Amino acid sequence: MVIIMTDKKEYSKLVKKNSPNSKTRFNCLKAFVFGGAICALGEGIFKFYIYLKIPEYEAKIFCSSTLILLGIILTAFHLYEKIAKHAGAGTLVPITGFANSMCSPAIEFKSEGLITGLGAKLFVICGPVIAYGISASVIYGIILFIFRAWLL
Repeated sequence: MVIIMTDKKEYSKLVKKNSPNSKTRFNCLKAFVFGGAICALGEGIFKFYIYLKIPEYEAKIFCSSTLILLGIILTAFHLYEKIAKHAGAGTLVPITGFANSMCSPAIEFKSEGLITGLGAKLFVICGPVIAYGISASVIYGIILFIFRAWLL
């Protein structure tokens, strides 16, 4: 069946009618709970390193490294995507989400070789995020510098 539409309003009505309703509040609650659980896990790992008498500065580094490693391991065994299907944005925000976005393309394209597969695809998803973050911080830094120089 072919439907020809000439009016944007008709198309919008059809899309709205056939699109499933989003459970926004429930999805936000799930993201909050899962994201909080990941952060609580990180706090537990940090406290564990402190318990082992590791200096606080190093414990923070070890905690971040452990969470990144956990994210990579879960991604490698295709468990992270199953968790993310239920948790939504709760798995994207913490450092584990960054680890997932780094290693997912690398794992997917590893068959293409170390250089053209793993090396080239490593930053496909998070590369633009890193570039935007660095660019934004430089611009904000320049604005702050000019603003402070103007006030003084």
